[in-house]
Amino acid sequence: AKHGTHVAGIIAATAAAGRSMRGIAPPGAVTILPIRAVPDGDERDDEIARAIRYAVDQGALVVNMSFGKAFSPGKAVVDSAVRYATQKGVLLVHAAGNDAEDTDQTPSFPTRRVSGPPVDALWLEVGASSWKGADQLAAGFSNFGKQTVDLFAPGEDIVSTVPGGGVAEESGTSMASPVVAGVAATLLAYFPSLTPAQVRTIILETVRPMSQQLVGQPGDPSVQLRFGTLSRTGGLLDAYAAVKRAQQLAGTVP
Repeated sequence: AKHGTHVAGIIAATAAAGRSMRGIAPPGAVTILPIRAVPDGDERDDEIARAIRYAVDQGALVVNMSFGKAFSPGKAVVDSAVRYATQKGVLLVHAAGNDAEDTDQTPSFPTRRVSGPPVDALWLEVGASSWKGADQLAAGFSNFGKQTVDLFAPGEDIVSTVPGGGVAEESGTSMASPVVAGVAATLLAYFPSLTPAQVRTIILETVRPMSQQLVGQPGDPSVQLRFGTLSRTGGLLDAYAAVKRAQQLAGTVP
């Protein structure tokens, strides 16, 4: 419950007395549909698949998935749900994982790579960046992957809501994913003529380019590499740039 409340707050918490944060989306811009697919321990594939399908059937345009695991014995049923969401035009935003692994080599499930005929999934895979910047720009725990992670977003020491009131700091790609999902939901709320597919493209094309920044490799900071080797875009989420691009495409000012 703490994890889910923290994630939801990052997307849409409303500032209140005694609360030192607010969510990405402005008040009233988005609605949270909470689905507790992982009540305790590791999630089960059939439950994840049902959760995705349920969210789609309830009209969700963006599904945040702050969960993952290193094995997927029921992958086919999850793949079917991913196909279903993609066919319905729903954007899936997934946390890359916190094992400091290269997911090009060691997947964190679920993934956009589905069995059967290829599908161009409406998917964003999100790594966690650190507020420390410079050579610590990539959070030391974050998974990464030149082919499998799309972009990075803030995920270290993130303040958000917790059960019972108040706020707390949490770190993880679970925190970075809702930052991206929150931006996507905000764009869809303020620019309703855009589709989730267009919003995905906007987010990817407007990242803040950091490809040449030397960073410590997550899990082994003694290894220095270019930030651009850690994801497909080599960049950080840039909400301001995304809004500007959305205004250009939609031709309106919210």
